[in-house]
Amino acid sequence: MKDFPQHSLKVILAAPRGFCAGVNMAIECLELSLDLFGAPIYVYHEIVHNKHVVESFKGRGVQFVNSIEEVPPSSLLLYSAHGVSPALRTEAKDKKLRTIDATCPLVTKVHVEALTFAKQGFHIILIGHAGHDEVIGTMGEAPQSISLVETPEEVEALPFSRTDRLAFLTQTTLSIDDAARIIEVLKKKFPQIVGPKKEDICYATTNRQEVVRQLCPQADVVIVIGSQNSSNSQRLKEIAEAEGKPAYLIDQASELDAAWIASKRSVLITAGASAPEKLVQELVERLQNEFGATVETAKLREEKVHFSVPKELLLAEQNRKTSSVKTLTEHSRN
Repeated sequence: MKDFPQHSLKVILAAPRGFCAGVNMAIECLELSLDLFGAPIYVYHEIVHNKHVVESFKGRGVQFVNSIEEVPPSSLLLYSAHGVSPALRTEAKDKKLRTIDATCPLVTKVHVEALTFAKQGFHIILIGHAGHDEVIGTMGEAPQSISLVETPEEVEALPFSRTDRLAFLTQTTLSIDDAARIIEVLKKKFPQIVGPKKEDICYATTNRQEVVRQLCPQADVVIVIGSQNSSNSQRLKEIAEAEGKPAYLIDQASELDAAWIASKRSVLITAGASAPEKLVQELVERLQNEFGATVETAKLREEKVHFSVPKELLLAEQNRKTSSVKTLTEHSRN
């Protein structure tokens, strides 16, 4: 019989956690595309920011590219959940690529807002992280009319006046608290600035952050399942640390350092919006096997959001089903 540590370890599973509606939709798009059209299928950048999801699709003939030049003419190209710029869409069209848009609708919302504000003569202050796929795509909607800021200090350095027509937007996966601080400084410096009718930080980002914040007092340590390049996963780790808890972001159970858990009585586990539930369960299983952990789920939010795959995929699937039924009927008659 395995000897467990003298103290009992309680695992608190945050809920909601893991996949959001946008990630589910993007993955469903790629799954359905593979089923309908077969490999190879090309995806511009990672379909979602998760190493395991990406590696799994690579093993099935999906090729992730960083430029349109890498995609052979007439191939099928899928745009990731983070969205792309109009310039890239034009480049794909000029190369006569077949395209499927798996952009999260909440990211598309920010793109539309940027385009609308720019057409109305506003200069847009985009709050986000430089180099993030979503930010690159959004700024591509109106590159001459958007300035990016990441901190309150960068807001103070902006060269605009109180007479300029200004608007602000945010990346969908930001820290709620960080975004609020920057928006507060923006409004103080530029009282005339306007924002979106509804905040841009997505429901899933908001829910996961609030759940971690509320559950932190019950935990001695926080483990976040997610990849290092996942913005929303990084924010969950940062929130836990801001609440005074040691926190770690890991891709999988094997990365857990037992020293993080030693002498701890409770561990809060959550997962970024692009992390598969399978990885969470593998971590839980390891904690049960090595520490005799007991597990409880703390569900503080309900999520019922669902995004449908693009119409062209639904139509292709319907056509295949119709064709299969027709073939079956003809075979029966013969």
